[in-house]
Amino acid sequence: MRERILPILLLIIATAFFGEMKVNPFGSSFRFSLGSAVFFFGLIWFRTVPVIWTGVLTGLFISLFRTSIDLLMNDESFSDHFLSHLPAACYYLAFAFFVHLCRIRTYMELPIHVALLGASIDFASNIIELFVRHLMGEMIAVTHETIFMLLLFGILRSFCVVGLYNILMLQQMQTLGEARRQELERLVMMNASLYEEAFYLRKSMSHMEDITRKSYELYTTLMDGKRVEPRTALYIAEHVHEVKKDSQRILAGLSELMNQEQRDLRLSIAELCGMVIRANQKYAESLKKEIAFQFTCDLDLSTKYVYALLSVLNNLVANAVEAIPLSGWIQLRAELDGSDLVFTVTDSGPGIPEDERDWVFELGFTTKYDENGNPSTGIGLTHAKEIVHSFNGNIRLTTDENGQTQFQIHIPSKQL
Repeated sequence: MRERILPILLLIIATAFFGEMKVNPFGSSFRFSLGSAVFFFGLIWFRTVPVIWTGVLTGLFISLFRTSIDLLMNDESFSDHFLSHLPAACYYLAFAFFVHLCRIRTYMELPIHVALLGASIDFASNIIELFVRHLMGEMIAVTHETIFMLLLFGILRSFCVVGLYNILMLQQMQTLGEARRQELERLVMMNASLYEEAFYLRKSMSHMEDITRKSYELYTTLMDGKRVEPRTALYIAEHVHEVKKDSQRILAGLSELMNQEQRDLRLSIAELCGMVIRANQKYAESLKKEIAFQFTCDLDLSTKYVYALLSVLNNLVANAVEAIPLSGWIQLRAELDGSDLVFTVTDSGPGIPEDERDWVFELGFTTKYDENGNPSTGIGLTHAKEIVHSFNGNIRLTTDENGQTQFQIHIPSKQL
């Protein structure tokens, strides 16, 4: 709601202020001003504001604003001043109505089309204002010169507004393009670092294959009761040491990459939960399951530990997706409980039997099997538990008030 009210207030005040930069071509209260240009720009720039209501509120405010200025300048009655400015309210209401009727916001990729529409709307709204003034007793002759002036000012204001809009959009796109270029460069450098770590990983795998082969040869030699050459054990020890060095190097490189990412990235808890939901919506679609996802998060908190929390929450929600047979629902909730940040994942799946709940976080426990009957590794929940514990938190399996399975994560908010 606040995201809508603030642009409306800003637009109303700016229109009223720039409306005082005016000329009165017909020697009456009718004016050409920058206010209408500002109003038109606001309607196409702030896409979320309701057009009709904005026109009503702007027209009413401008009538009162101009009436207040007149009251400060002379001693006429409020009603006289207000009635003299009421036709201006009709201009802004008519302008907003025509913008809404023409759905001008849907044609912003066609600037000439929008500018011509805007000029036509400006002209039609001015005609309506003049007509209202005529009904209220103001005598303004509508001649060829009047029509020409209305068209000229309508075209000038409309094309200037659309030109300014497209200049700002172009600058915005250039800024976005520069940000994407920098992100691409960062990803290229990251891939280069990953390529280097992959090289050492392939080298380690080659050493491990040699170690495995030599170890098996050593085993068969011992089983046959033959004498073992000491250099065989030394060979294995040397290769194990080499694997250890490479593993340390890989770990250091990957840790540096992750630390750099964590320094550069910070997300709100709401954005993080939204990412988890969107990823698993696609996962559910890939499994051809109809699952309704909900997430609730009214927290104004952010964290730099994005990958760790994503790993935990994605694991829990993905498990829920896999547990639901064909259709169901999954709910992800984030809230504060005292000084703890609490994540709750609830689903409509069949749940976990009571006698198995004590084992769900144990390494190797699984209820998932592939199409060939091979069990999952069962390291997902164990991994999640270890990450949560690293933040001095805890994770537990419970049920909600309806008996539905839910996982609850409690992490001290100061840890994040």
